[in-house]
Amino acid sequence: MQRPFPTVQNRLLDALSDEDLGLFASQLTLIDLERGRLLYDPGDRIDTVYFPHDGVISLMTLMENGAAIESATIGREGALGLMAAVAPRQSLSRAIVQTPTRAARISAAHLHEAWEKSPRIRDLVDRHTEALFGHAIQSVACNALHSVEARFCRWLLTCHDRISTNTVALTQEFLADMLGVQRTTVTAVARALQAKGAIRYRRGVVDIIDRAVLEQLACECYGVIRRTYERLLPEE
Repeated sequence: MQRPFPTVQNRLLDALSDEDLGLFASQLTLIDLERGRLLYDPGDRIDTVYFPHDGVISLMTLMENGAAIESATIGREGALGLMAAVAPRQSLSRAIVQTPTRAARISAAHLHEAWEKSPRIRDLVDRHTEALFGHAIQSVACNALHSVEARFCRWLLTCHDRISTNTVALTQEFLADMLGVQRTTVTAVARALQAKGAIRYRRGVVDIIDRAVLEQLACECYGVIRRTYERLLPEE
């Protein structure tokens, strides 16, 4: 079988054999997701699963007063809404496109049919769920215990791992929501990182200049989360 979308890849799709991928490849559609696109809100029925290729989707936890903070990110290592392949699900968080991405899209119902037939698909869904849960609980600790600068560096590194450029287009509002802080705090932290030579910050744009500096300034959570994904969803 010819692999779909050979020029852009998702690690979960790559991990499947031709036989397993063939169970649902004809139902995959390649789409472009623009920055800021809302995919799910809390309580929405998850009827579509997205496999990102080269960008970042954020899962945001919302409060009654409108406050929000990011609990996890999903990129080419995973999929959004994958548990809906097991059984009908409602979203527990807001899923929003943080950086533009191409993604393979499929209905949860079609993926469920493949899940029923393939032990390998069932295993990948289980391991992805465990990895995403590990990511989320590490983020809880990180948001409570680590400085805004360390968390910002962690997020930039996580984002850099999932995109094919050193430039990240993000609004101040997005960054503030992601970190759970005021916009003035975002500006102050970004300028401090720029002074340290790690990034170049322009309004709505972050250029990663020195990744090594970001790695030195980031908290331990970046490495913990990355190792969790590497253990549970290793490169094939």
